[in-house]
Amino acid sequence: MSTQTVALTGSGSPDTTGHHPLLAVDEVTVGYGGRHTPPVLADAILSAQPGEIVGIIGETGSGKTTLARAVAGLVPLRSGRVVFGGAEISALRGRELRAFRRSGRLQFVFQDPLRALDPELTVAESVAEPLAVTGVGSKAERRESAAEAVRAVGLDDALLDRHPGRLSGGQRQRVLLARSLVTKPALLICDEPVSALDAANRGHVLRLLAELRDTTATTVLVISHDLPSLAGVADRVAVLHQGRIVEDGPVRQVLEDPRHAYTARLVAAAPRLRREHLLSARPTPTA
Repeated sequence: MSTQTVALTGSGSPDTTGHHPLLAVDEVTVGYGGRHTPPVLADAILSAQPGEIVGIIGETGSGKTTLARAVAGLVPLRSGRVVFGGAEISALRGRELRAFRRSGRLQFVFQDPLRALDPELTVAESVAEPLAVTGVGSKAERRESAAEAVRAVGLDDALLDRHPGRLSGGQRQRVLLARSLVTKPALLICDEPVSALDAANRGHVLRLLAELRDTTATTVLVISHDLPSLAGVADRVAVLHQGRIVEDGPVRQVLEDPRHAYTARLVAAAPRLRREHLLSARPTPTA
């Protein structure tokens, strides 16, 4: 595995703290079809520090999920690179790629928990599955790890032997989050984690992500079209429009003083985006 450190280029928001980012997306372009078809994601530049929540916002079709899948290595890149923990993971192939995926250091929380969870597996079996794949611990030890992860997302042990069909939408979303946390990842990618939830469950899941950041220094990318939700939990926000990142910065700065016309329209179109959302966000760190 390569261990070279990335230096961001082009017009993006490189790290200015003097620390190496945990994640660096360097001029990544993704397209579906031949080289002559327009890209879905073009020249994307993004970085994320350890213990930082970065929100990715944009309308349907803007490239948000494609960016998330590019980071996770689920789609091929036309150009650019993805560097994680100092290693260029977008260059991994074959055995090295499988070993990285099985390490559990990067986990993806998919949008639809009902489709992402095997209906034949109990909660305990689903949550412990990432450990079982790599043969970590005994069956009893994996179940205990699953129970710890389930408790960490605010669910009761009594749910461990239930199947997904006997859970509410909010419970299934938290089970999916628990399964992603059981390997203790350094980077968690959440694709629309609260889009299908009611207000109470939405707030609970977002608070869990904030607690995760604060207690374990896990880096979290949150893909969302819900601007008020991101305003209350994200440290930074990147705005995607027509496949390009058009704005990237501290959440309060971007939402209080948008520099791009598309960002300004997003803010204006969010009637629930009130000052208390901005005040709930962590203050921008000083250099």
